Amino acid sequence: MARDLSWLTSTPVAHRGLHGLEDGVVENLPKAFQAAIDGKYAIECDLQLSADGEAMVFHDATLDRLTEETGAVFKRTSAELKTIAFKASSDRMQTLGEFLDQVGGKVVPVIELKIKSGHEGPLEKRTAEVLSGYRDHAAVMSFNPRSMGWFAANAPDITRGQLSYGYSSGPALQMPPAQRFALRHMLYNVQSRPHFIGFDINALPQWSVALRRRLGLPVLTWTVRTDTHRDTAAAHADQIIFETFRP
Repeated sequence: MARDLSWLTSTPVAHRGLHGLEDGVVENLPKAFQAAIDGKYAIECDLQLSADGEAMVFHDATLDRLTEETGAVFKRTSAELKTIAFKASSDRMQTLGEFLDQVGGKVVPVIELKIKSGHEGPLEKRTAEVLSGYRDHAAVMSFNPRSMGWFAANAPDITRGQLSYGYSSGPALQMPPAQRFALRHMLYNVQSRPHFIGFDINALPQWSVALRRRLGLPVLTWTVRTDTHRDTAAAHADQIIFETFRP
């Protein structure tokens, strides 16, 4: 029986928190999360693994874009990462546990794990450990089917989603065509066994998404930024992951 995910699809999801609308409110940081909480939006956030195995709320694999430091996130301990200054905010990086304490069941956290193929396990394990103590609704998701497959095998009660996009440009073109086809159309769902789909708004409509939606999998679409995006989402998805405006 499909699980009831009305709690996931009932509210627009703020991409990396509600950021970019005010000075000093930067993605994946406490002020952006508080703005989303105040607006009663669900929150999408990203996780990277620290050198000491902690789940840190941060999008990029490197510190360069947003902080005053450089280099790989995974080479720093959680204690070090929590002290690093950001270029445009006085906030500091949080652990997943600290983020969940801030959310506190007031809105739904939708947590993306940033995992390269071949590195699955440690971040998933730590995420599951932290979520085991969280008593409200939450979801995890990833582009990596093996990551979600880990949850299917080891923490099946945690709601999990498979992310995908068109795989038709950029680094994806370095993949064999068959692999791109399989990823685009989520053929690896046999491994990840997702409860929902998260699909790129720029690649909708897509027959494979429509098929899974008809079969009962809710569809979130990202990242919705324009009126055209909103129209597409209304026709082909169940909820939006948005930024740069307030829906």
